[in-house]
Amino acid sequence: MEGKAGDFKVTLKKKPRYIIEDKCTGCGTCVEYCPVEYPDPFNQEISTNKAVHVYFSQAIPLVAYIDETSCLYLKENKCDICRGVCQANAIDFRQTTEKAEVHVGAIILSCGIEPFDPRVNEEYGYGKMQNVITSMDYERLLSSTGPYEGEVLRNSDRKHPKKIAWIQCVGSRRTTPGENSYCSGVCCTYTQKQVILTKDHDPEAECTIFHNDIRSFGKDFERYFQRAEQLPGVQFIRSYVSIDREIPESKNVVIRYSTFDSGVKEEEFDLVVLSVGLNPPAQVKELADKFGIELNKHGFNRENYANPIATSQPGIFVSGAFQGPTDIPESVFTASGAGAQCGELLDYRRGKLAEERIYPPERDVSQEEPRIGVFVCHCGANISSVVNVPSTVEYALTLPNVVYAQEQLFSCATNSAQEITELAREKGLNRVVIAACSPRTLEPLFRDTLREAGLNQYYCEMANIREHCSWVHSKQKDEATQKAKDIIRMSVARASHLEPLQEFDLNVNKAALVVGGGIAGMTCALSIAKQGHEVYLLEKDKELGGMARRIPFTLEGMDVQAYLADLIREVYKNPLIHVNHEATITGVSGYVGNFVTTVKSEGQVKEIQHGAAVIATGAEMYQPDEYLYGESDQVLTHLELGERIAAKEEKVVTATNLIMIQCVGCRNEDRNYCSRVCCSHAIKNALKLKEINPEMEITIIYRDMRTYGFREDFYREAAEKEVRFIRYEPDSKPVVEAVEAGGKSIIKVTVPDPVLGKQLELEADLLSLAAAVVPSSTTSEVAGLFKVTLSPDGFFKEAHVKLKPVEFAADGVYLCGTAHYPKHIQEVINQAYGAAGRVLTLLSHDTVTASGSVCEVKEDDCISCGACITACTYEAINFVETPKGRKARVNPVLCKGDGLCNSKCPTNAIVLKHFTNQELLSQIDAAVIKEEVMQPVDAAV
Repeated sequence: MEGKAGDFKVTLKKKPRYIIEDKCTGCGTCVEYCPVEYPDPFNQEISTNKAVHVYFSQAIPLVAYIDETSCLYLKENKCDICRGVCQANAIDFRQTTEKAEVHVGAIILSCGIEPFDPRVNEEYGYGKMQNVITSMDYERLLSSTGPYEGEVLRNSDRKHPKKIAWIQCVGSRRTTPGENSYCSGVCCTYTQKQVILTKDHDPEAECTIFHNDIRSFGKDFERYFQRAEQLPGVQFIRSYVSIDREIPESKNVVIRYSTFDSGVKEEEFDLVVLSVGLNPPAQVKELADKFGIELNKHGFNRENYANPIATSQPGIFVSGAFQGPTDIPESVFTASGAGAQCGELLDYRRGKLAEERIYPPERDVSQEEPRIGVFVCHCGANISSVVNVPSTVEYALTLPNVVYAQEQLFSCATNSAQEITELAREKGLNRVVIAACSPRTLEPLFRDTLREAGLNQYYCEMANIREHCSWVHSKQKDEATQKAKDIIRMSVARASHLEPLQEFDLNVNKAALVVGGGIAGMTCALSIAKQGHEVYLLEKDKELGGMARRIPFTLEGMDVQAYLADLIREVYKNPLIHVNHEATITGVSGYVGNFVTTVKSEGQVKEIQHGAAVIATGAEMYQPDEYLYGESDQVLTHLELGERIAAKEEKVVTATNLIMIQCVGCRNEDRNYCSRVCCSHAIKNALKLKEINPEMEITIIYRDMRTYGFREDFYREAAEKEVRFIRYEPDSKPVVEAVEAGGKSIIKVTVPDPVLGKQLELEADLLSLAAAVVPSSTTSEVAGLFKVTLSPDGFFKEAHVKLKPVEFAADGVYLCGTAHYPKHIQEVINQAYGAAGRVLTLLSHDTVTASGSVCEVKEDDCISCGACITACTYEAINFVETPKGRKARVNPVLCKGDGLCNSKCPTNAIVLKHFTNQELLSQIDAAVIKEEVMQPVDAAV
């Protein structure tokens, strides 16, 4: 790589695949005849792969791939059976490495992570004991495309394990050679997922999880942990363990561990799962050298705390786990954030390289008899391991109006979608039923497939035989097959009555509204403005900055106040950002691309027109009503303690004893969530005080120390500096009293120590409480104005927790910062850029497309009762004066097609297009076969 930001030249090497991809059909004949097997890359015992294999993936077309390390022809010029059996002549061993030069303005490094390999430490027994596997191996066992088609079987004897142990923190939170000192962040929760799925596979299975801290710090993770913990036959044991030995006869594995009650114990398990952590990519140093970027001591990108997406090389950005171990939502919004920062750099070129997609003319088939094609998807083995797909296809061919049916391995694969398009043309299909998964994710893809065939996209119907059938009836294969046939029959009946609908384009107002002037709101506003769009920034207070005004420094050493001052200065200097202080929103109307928000600000009322809105209203601190807070000036919150440390208040920095209590106001019945940041704040304050006053005795009373990611190193540092940690359980919380001793007031804290098995009485000059992070007081009001939903904990609820973490179900409204959920400043910045990226996806277009599936009023049948207006939560229906009197009328731009209005209408005057009575009633009628209903009736008569 050479060049600079805005003008890079990158030389790429493309290794040969030895497959002509345009010719390969993904039939798998080459795999069937290949005589070479090689060990699985995760565990040499768990399963085997051929030297040639076919990728079955939603993202990659079904094409073969030849592994050059094991192919006999490439290694020894022997055996080209695969080439001989390939009917498509798609195998070409003459391919060589190709070089290509590309000129780009910006680079995003999304190098991801690699699972830790436990072979570096022999004590894990991985690779030696047959029934010791990694969590990645276990994922494959659970998968329907895994070695045993979704059955959890032991490798040693192909039997179902009845007693399974998970060992946490393998490769993480350890300083032994070859392992990582940081916390990988995701392992606790993915283990809980595996336990839940295991119990779903086998309700009688006994599951034991050996752990240190349970780090369920993500949104809704606490409830997920409780769900796993409360399953029968599941136990979580807090203990370090060692894998002692394998029993030769049974191949069972013996684990030694200790408990506070019983001391050292031995227990035998059928299967042991090592919950492995996450490593940086293997070639990361070579990659860093090529791109000239700096790495941190762990091998990930060296973080710029003011902009975690940036690297040390201008114009090169990072996303996902290359920032450090991270979960899927963070990976998604950092990817969007990296896109936003590329947009800031390259905005002057926006749209100049884009090419408009041209679809073939749409055929008018509305007067033709229905000619339906049915495509039944295997979904790998997600469906076909339960449902008899060939039998289902044969049945589909017997249904009325079905002229063609076939099975597909993955209907969503590129070549399968192309096949549907071609067959629709070839067979003269004018309706298509896709029997596969939920329409929620892939319906847009299949609709697009119909457009490519010259058909109206609303002639597509999806029959959900995965979530509604194979996944919920995995133990009832015959019944599941019959249900799949029933679902397809109903879908075919509905498809026969589908009508063509037209979507329409709406002009997009190029301005954005950002609600909230904290770090999230300002960062998002700046990114949008730097890409050429006006931004209206609303702040309820007199000053910008939000909660960050009260945070002097971070655990990593970032000067928050200096950063905040620079950020505020940059906001005020940007001519495209219009700041409104003391702002209150009094009304919101409009729709995606064209909103109108009424704002009262500094004594004036104004209407703001904008195409997108970002909610970044932040969060607040819980005001404790326990532990003498508000009664004694010796009791503070962590936030207040941090402020006083920064001010070097003598009473604080010269204290002899300080006690901190974690999880105050959260992880309880009132707030059943983890506030995520509190443990790190406690460590931050403790280390700062130790730096100022090394002799100060500091004790942290905690439930689980959740210093995830690289913050684990600071937790270790605090322990090394003799900060004491005492764990408590929720049913034996600390007891706090104010007492007099030696002529001065002190705080006495009584807490049981589970290690010593005794009650401890501790004395302190100061007590600091980890007060929960709670939703902003304006959250409910803002949610009502923008018609967005809240989570059970009162934070804003995103459209999809994993895939759409900065979007709402309401189009054109986005989300970032602690309004979404508590998070650290670097995470707030990441998500703010992510929201900006999604906003620009909308505002960069001149128009936005509105759905054709909307309601319509038959005015002759309308009696003007207003029931529909009352039912509609989107204010899409109003009364209008017509020659026939006052009638209801639907604004199709505002209508979301949820059907509430037509279900309320007493005269059936409202029709929901694409879900008409005829379509739905035909589907209901097809739910049961008339002959099957009448036969027992006739027999009884």
